[in-house]
Amino acid sequence: MSKEVFDELLGKVGPLITKVDTHLRMSIGPAERLAICLRYLATGDSYATIAFSYRVGRSTVAVIVKEVAGAIWTALVEECMPVPQVEDWRAIAAGFQERWEFPNCVGAIDGKHVVIQAPANAGSLYFNYKSTHSLVLLAVVDAEYLFRVVDVGGFGRSSDSGSLRNSAFGESLRDGSLQLPPDTVIAGSERRGPLPHVFVGDEAFPLLDNLLRPFPGRHLTRERRLFNYRLSRARLVVECAFGILSTQWRMLRRVITTSPEVTELCVKAACVLHNFLRRKTIDMPSRTPIARSTDEVTPTLCDAPRMGSNNATRQSIQQRETFCSYFNEEGAVRWQANVV
Repeated sequence: MSKEVFDELLGKVGPLITKVDTHLRMSIGPAERLAICLRYLATGDSYATIAFSYRVGRSTVAVIVKEVAGAIWTALVEECMPVPQVEDWRAIAAGFQERWEFPNCVGAIDGKHVVIQAPANAGSLYFNYKSTHSLVLLAVVDAEYLFRVVDVGGFGRSSDSGSLRNSAFGESLRDGSLQLPPDTVIAGSERRGPLPHVFVGDEAFPLLDNLLRPFPGRHLTRERRLFNYRLSRARLVVECAFGILSTQWRMLRRVITTSPEVTELCVKAACVLHNFLRRKTIDMPSRTPIARSTDEVTPTLCDAPRMGSNNATRQSIQQRETFCSYFNEEGAVRWQANVV
C-alpha cells in the first residue's frame, strides 16, 4: 500500500478511530492505530510481535485491532461494497458476458474456510471436514474479482450449501427479494425465450431458479461436460478472488488465534479493503454512498431463518438444460471443443 493510498484510507477511517488525550497521557494517534491494524491483517503476526514492533502493550494491540477493523468496515462498506441494486446486477452481468462469455450471470458464489484456533467450550461447531476449526466466508464475486456480497461467521462444520441456507442472502435468493433484473432474452438466442439472471456455484450448492450448479456424475454426455466447463470457467473468478485476498492479507493463511467475534471483524475488513484497493487498480469509480433514513433497514447476511430442502424444482432443472443447449449451439466459442 502506497503512502498516498494509506493517507486516503486514513482520511476515511481516521475520524472513527481518533481518541482524546487526557491529562494523564497522550493517546495513540489514528495513523499509528491504523498501521497496527493493517500490520496484523497483512501479516497475521502475533499481538506480542506487533506490540514489540510499535512499543505498545499487547492488550493495547488487541483493543486496536478490534476497534479499527470494525471502523474500516463501517467507513468503507457503503462506498466499496454497497448492497447491489437492479442496475448494479445488470452491470455485473455485462461484465461476465464480456470477459467470460457467460450471459445473464450476476455473480460467482463460493465459501472459504478461515482457519481459527478452537474456541473454548465450542465443541464441534467450528470443526470442519479438513479436520481444522474455522469460520466460513461466503462471498459473491463479480467479473472484476470484486466482492459484492459477503457473509462471515458461519460455523466451520457447515457446508457451503448450509452456509447459504442459513444466510439472509440465501433467504433473499429463495424468496426473490434480491432485486435481480427481469428475465432477459440472450442476443442471438431469441428462440429460447427469456432466461433468468443467475449466480454460478460448484457442486456444493443446490440448483435453484437463480443459482446454477454443474451436472453431477462422471459419465456425462459431451454436451453436459461442455456446460460444466463453461460454468466452471465463469465460477473460477471467486476462487481467484479468494487467492488475491489471502495473498494481500496473509492473516488468512495462518491459524487466527483471536475470538470468533474479532476474527469476523478482521475478515470483513480484509474483504472491504480488497475492494478499496482493487477499484484503484482497475480504475473503477466508487459508488457514492446512499443516504439512508434511520428507519431504513439495510439488508445484511445474518440472522436468516432456515430454508427448506435443496431439492431442485422442475423449472430450475429445465433452465439448466436451456443454458446447456445454448452453450452447445449458438453460444459456443470456437475453442471449447478442444478443451472438453
